[in-house]
Amino acid sequence: MAVKGLSQTSETIVIGFSVDESAANTFTQGQVDLQLNPLDNEVFVVTGINLDPFFPSALAATDTRVKTALTTTSRTSMPGLSDSACLATAVNQIQAAGFVDGGVGFQQSSFDTPPGMLDYLGIIATNDFFIQVEGSGNPVPKGVTGKLYGYRARASAATYAALVQSEVLSS
Repeated sequence: MAVKGLSQTSETIVIGFSVDESAANTFTQGQVDLQLNPLDNEVFVVTGINLDPFFPSALAATDTRVKTALTTTSRTSMPGLSDSACLATAVNQIQAAGFVDGGVGFQQSSFDTPPGMLDYLGIIATNDFFIQVEGSGNPVPKGVTGKLYGYRARASAATYAALVQSEVLSS
């Protein structure tokens, strides 16, 4: 189902991605080019996101974590869902402080696909989306893999200008 004010120009597109930390426990960001055509006021309507962070290291008496996010604009630190440009987050963590073994693992994520009442998760009006990953307490670099689901659409000039401005202002 197309979003009001947009004309769907493609079937569902699935884009796979991966980002590895540049060093252990270091915020790292990857950029994926959607190859949108701004001359045709082309946007990407996001209908689903799957973030699959690597498992953190299981170390006795040490809390470890791998946090990930997907945003419409570049970030310099790990965003949360309260960030208007953040479309999804996922965290794998092991709580082991005080344990002599590897501790207890936890997983937390925003939903991968929208509930039936939502037509889409977000609209990307500029050419790229960004994936962030950051570990904590891990002796080796970690990463994230995932998929972005959606379709290309064309907007009117006024709608396109508003979407681009809104996205750029959220950076």
